[in-house]
Amino acid sequence: MSPRSKHTGRLTGTLAPRTRRIVYGEQSPGEIRRELEPITTVDLAHVVMLAESGLLPAEAAARLIEAVRRLRASGFRELEGLDAPRGAYLMYEGHLSAELGADVGGKLHTARSRNDLKATVTAMRLRDELSDLHGQLMRLQGVLLSRSRAHADVVMPIYTHFQPAMPVTYGYYLAGVAAALDRDLAALRHTVDELDRCPLGAGAVAGTDLQVNPERTAVLLGFTAPPLHATDAVAARDTLLRGLAVVASAAVTLSRLATDLQLWSTQEFGFVDFPERLVGGSSAMPQKRNAFLLEHVKAKAAIAIGAWTAAASAMKSTPFTNSIEVGTEAVSVAWPALAAVRDAILLGQVLVSGARPVAERMEARAHEGFVTATVVANRMVAGGVPFRTAHHAVGAAVRRAVESGSTELGAADLSHEGLGTPLPELREVVAELNRGGGPGECDKVVDSLRGRLHDHAEWATAHHARLREARRRLDAEAQAIVARYTPGGTR
Repeated sequence: MSPRSKHTGRLTGTLAPRTRRIVYGEQSPGEIRRELEPITTVDLAHVVMLAESGLLPAEAAARLIEAVRRLRASGFRELEGLDAPRGAYLMYEGHLSAELGADVGGKLHTARSRNDLKATVTAMRLRDELSDLHGQLMRLQGVLLSRSRAHADVVMPIYTHFQPAMPVTYGYYLAGVAAALDRDLAALRHTVDELDRCPLGAGAVAGTDLQVNPERTAVLLGFTAPPLHATDAVAARDTLLRGLAVVASAAVTLSRLATDLQLWSTQEFGFVDFPERLVGGSSAMPQKRNAFLLEHVKAKAAIAIGAWTAAASAMKSTPFTNSIEVGTEAVSVAWPALAAVRDAILLGQVLVSGARPVAERMEARAHEGFVTATVVANRMVAGGVPFRTAHHAVGAAVRRAVESGSTELGAADLSHEGLGTPLPELREVVAELNRGGGPGECDKVVDSLRGRLHDHAEWATAHHARLREARRRLDAEAQAIVARYTPGGTR
């Protein structure tokens, strides 16, 4: 029987072409490269381990390594146009058997299953994607904190229920967004750290009786440990769900930031201005200046939320073992969602960096919004007046000011209500709001978040260094086998 035969031993037939396309996709050159690049990385580590464990003759290991390297170097061109009745992976394995003989190529899959192989590739990809998102989110965090420092004195009203509430600064607002994203950074770190166990070695669902060394393949692939429980290793994708939940959380926060910036950039508010490189015009209305990029940021959160919902729905009520619903269908929706959130973060970086607060307009609106009213009441409280009494008295003063056509609280309004409390200046109020994380503590907030950002960066540096060392070690170990058992193998 030919190594490329569709015969599998038990089965003698295969899927029809249309069904095959639905299940395995189009085997285009680009798709083949994307699927097989990580698989062949796992294969190199697996071959090194099999050779060291005595389950694969060293000469056969050297030949396999050489063949896999040639395929990777050529972009898997040799596989283009080959029949793939059971997907790219088995097409690739069949090619190796045809090229090297069944006694060599047929031993590649020793002591493993497509189940633990697929789980390992998923873990590696998720690790890379989440690590990249962590890096981009750190860059956005740096921009937020830098702009927070730069605009720490730009006074503006903060809103509740879309009404002016208290005086803050634009820098303080940005620091608040940074505080929320810091938790997403911490959660991303935790999720990546959950991917410390390599599923390879779990086999189909219950490990293997062959004397393999899963610890070795784990280290060569940048993990810190082998599977703890074989069924869990191939059955569970809960870390993927947590990863989607974390990036959805970050995307939701960015959508709220984008909503504020879009509102504040309207002519009605006029709080924020964007340079022309960050706005668009209209095909029909020549006067328009649309901050349309913010709408992309807002919408991309929906993709992440939808992906989590779809993935969780696909996993729900499935048996706790390897299954297509969990390992294939649920996982497939994650990658577009992670890409969408990455785009939202990248847009957030340039939008936060490019946004320019219109300080005069912000401060004028703070004066007009009666935003010092609470501080006036609190000063009465400090003088011994019950808070509810002070609240009612200042509220009456505000009503009188509004009825008289004024847009800000005046001394006459206070004196009419029998209040001798002097009117505080806006900047004085901002500085005095220095308890409970108010704007008067903005410098302390930014310093704390900068310290946290430094900690996140140190973690990322160590994480990427470990992965680089694993890649270096794998290349060196594979090359050592080739050099030792292949004539001219030092190439």
